[in-house]
Amino acid sequence: MRVYEALAQCFAAEDVTVQFGLMGDGNMHFMAAMDALPGMRSVGARHEHCALLMAVGYWNATGRPGVCSVTHGPGFTQLMTGLATAARNRAPVVVVTGETGIGAAWNVQQLDQAPLARACGAEYLQVHSYKVLHHRVREAFYIARTERKPVVIGVPLDLMKSVAPERPDYDPSLAHLPPAAPLPPDPGAIAELARRLATARAPLLVAGRGAIHAGAAGAIERLADETGALLGTSLLGKGMFEDHPYSLGIVGGYISEAGRDAVASTDLVIAFGAQLSRFTLDGGKLFAGAEIMQVDVAPNPLNEGLVSAHRVIRADARLAAEALLDAVRDLPDRTVPAIRTDALARTLRQAPADSAPFDPPPGLADPRRVFEALERVLPADYHLVSGAAHQAYWHTAMRGIAGGNYHAIRAFGAIGNSLSFATGIAVATGDGKVILSDGDGGLLMHIQELETIAREGIRLLVICINDGAYGAEIHKLRADDVDDSGAVFGETGLASVATAFGLGSATITDPSQVADAFAQYAADDRAWLWDVKVSDLQQSPPMRANLAAKG
Repeated sequence: MRVYEALAQCFAAEDVTVQFGLMGDGNMHFMAAMDALPGMRSVGARHEHCALLMAVGYWNATGRPGVCSVTHGPGFTQLMTGLATAARNRAPVVVVTGETGIGAAWNVQQLDQAPLARACGAEYLQVHSYKVLHHRVREAFYIARTERKPVVIGVPLDLMKSVAPERPDYDPSLAHLPPAAPLPPDPGAIAELARRLATARAPLLVAGRGAIHAGAAGAIERLADETGALLGTSLLGKGMFEDHPYSLGIVGGYISEAGRDAVASTDLVIAFGAQLSRFTLDGGKLFAGAEIMQVDVAPNPLNEGLVSAHRVIRADARLAAEALLDAVRDLPDRTVPAIRTDALARTLRQAPADSAPFDPPPGLADPRRVFEALERVLPADYHLVSGAAHQAYWHTAMRGIAGGNYHAIRAFGAIGNSLSFATGIAVATGDGKVILSDGDGGLLMHIQELETIAREGIRLLVICINDGAYGAEIHKLRADDVDDSGAVFGETGLASVATAFGLGSATITDPSQVADAFAQYAADDRAWLWDVKVSDLQQSPPMRANLAAKG
């Protein structure tokens, strides 16, 4: 047995069944050994960055560490944006990278890789002796799983190809993980919060991704009904409470017009399993007059330059919501908020998320109407993946996506990640029920991965909101009265590109085309791309608000 085969067996013992990567001298033997293992699926990307983001997407959909491998030197340097993205989004991924040989006198690709990984927020573990191989692999998976961060394992090429001496069986990190029992809340803190909730005039309960993972949606909804509170979600909590008449949907920068009006008088916000990022708080403007309480297993009241919560309770979201419901019911005197009205329920259900008038030029579509048409035909069990930057708003007003089926990685603010991220999610689900909404600028950065998707038989629907420009940049440059020509690149014919790579494709210039195009995708066994032509003059509500605030 060679060391690369022993390494692959260690990964299999960590319950790894899918790997993403791009072969080079430093990792090709490992990838081949992994691919030879029973039950292993290998996805070969066209760019190292994309292989890593596919692994991040796989984790996001499954909760299991994503795995990818790249070669040394230039193969490794291609990972930097992906490593920073994974670290900022607390994604547990394990990366195997080659290192130039220990015994090599010179190698054109030699590089000190560890400082680069650590600068991006990842851990770097070196395997320079077979004696430590088991220890380093176990440590890598343990760190990834418990600290939720990317970990890189560096193995020199000459060691990778050497004969592996006899060793005891590998002892995986899975055997050493701490118990995963949910964290109960402090009874005193719950009693105090119950008294505060019982006297609130306009309370709002916000649930995030942590509430989904904790199975807390039902308990939070019952608590809202008991106390007369309104309901909302963070961006990653999208889909919870969709059928509740007093659900605002997403709160934060993407909140609807009706939702923003409804929270104007909010005096108490209780966030369950929500990070309370600058986006969720709309830069601190959304709940400026409210007391904010955060319930989370890892609360962070000082977040992204803001005091994001005035008080915190460290607890599992479901256990805290259930305890708070019991405590409120035991109180003899309670204020009955007057914020729930039939008129509000009608407005939340019927009013458009964005009512700003816009008449697109001939041959171009209003993206709001495109996603309204998609909402009417999209089954609730589909996954919706969000791209980044200006176009990322348009799809968020869609209703009907189940809680837990919305995916985004925004914490590093990078475009160009989303196609690969969605590909990893599509590999994880395996049923073709994945839709990515991305902009043309971000999509074109790694358009070559359409070939990966076709070659690997991966099914997903890519909806490209195509304004022929970098959307955020053109609107900001125009507002500053600066020439925007450097941000405008014009027509790209993305439907033809997709067809050339072997995908199905459609050009969407009118919402009436959506139903037929979706039926074609659902009936096909391939991935599809929709090239949705829109105007570069149309601004999203968050962009309009940001530019107005700047004066």
